Amino acid sequence: MLSSLRSTVLTLGLALFALPAHAFDTTARAAYVIDQTTGTVLLSKEADQPLPPASMSKLMTLYVAFEALRDGRLTLGETLPVSEHAMSYGGSTMFLNTQDRVSVEDLLRGIIVLSGNDACVVIAEALSPDGTEAGFARYMTQRAKQMGMENSNFANSNGWPAAGHMMSVHDLAVLANRLISDFPEYYPLFAEEEFEFDGRAPSNKRNRNPLLKLGIGADGLKTGHTQEAGYGLVGSAKQGDRRVVFVLTGLDSTARRAEEAEAVVNWSFRNFVERTIADAETPIAEAQIWMGAEKTVGLVPEGDLTLLFPVLNDKDVKAEVVYEGPINAPVEKGQKLAELVITPEGLPEIRRPLFAAKDVPVGGFVVRMKTVGGIVLEDVIGNPLEAM
Repeated sequence: MLSSLRSTVLTLGLALFALPAHAFDTTARAAYVIDQTTGTVLLSKEADQPLPPASMSKLMTLYVAFEALRDGRLTLGETLPVSEHAMSYGGSTMFLNTQDRVSVEDLLRGIIVLSGNDACVVIAEALSPDGTEAGFARYMTQRAKQMGMENSNFANSNGWPAAGHMMSVHDLAVLANRLISDFPEYYPLFAEEEFEFDGRAPSNKRNRNPLLKLGIGADGLKTGHTQEAGYGLVGSAKQGDRRVVFVLTGLDSTARRAEEAEAVVNWSFRNFVERTIADAETPIAEAQIWMGAEKTVGLVPEGDLTLLFPVLNDKDVKAEVVYEGPINAPVEKGQKLAELVITPEGLPEIRRPLFAAKDVPVGGFVVRMKTVGGIVLEDVIGNPLEAM
């Protein structure tokens, strides 16, 4: 009976204990840190504010290029021409000229390791819907929106300062996660420390990522710097089974960027621990069923539920199950029915879906008559509990 549906909250006594983590005190203008393994946001500062991303926006050019390789629109071995427009860019470049035809593989390594502004434009013009860098930038903006990056807008392919060229640190983290997850075959390129293209730029052959040599599991992704943006880094590190992705921007020097990035990685791995709080076979709560052969059904996670919590133990963590109930029968095993909402102190709220542990068919005639009779009786005499 639809009129009887209501939002139901069940407070759970799960065996979860945690102290609030000491928040990382970053001097970055904006920052975002996420544990990729569990999806736990560890730090968020001005995360959705659009800011100049500098060369960190080259990651979007790379993502589009990797999609083209996957779809067969590019191949690593094919060579692409260099236009006057591509050659005209200053800053960090591969020193390309219009006499060159450069392989896609070299261009990708030139973007990742050397941060080549010219290499970005060569890729952009090859994949642009209208053959121009501006057309490619419009395509990148559209593709970013499709990926859920709502605070990104591109005016060029390489992050060169331009009006309206903006990304949020949250969007950069989304992009980094997608690069790691969607293109594992290309992701090792981000850990390359050196690329010497044709001997042209001996002063520009080393990866600017300051974490790659430190032995802390860092293996990507991209630095950035302009006067307007300050110094930034989209980074990732893996230790054991855990991977952390982080974005920092607006720092005041390369030294500060290196110090802050290393500190973020160490804090992320040392101050949090994974805990399995529920398994896929054991219901953690019961939801009421309307007109069913049974009055309730167990609620289980999709798989073993492992979450990240601050490492120190002290107090209960609040956990609730929220659903609209009672739920109309029939119910099928695996049907999504509710959400588990966990609120660890010092961390953002965590929400995970819960599913029916088994089938519950519609009840027989007697069950339905008893249910309807109970409602009629309540309508006639009222709820005695409410009258007390």
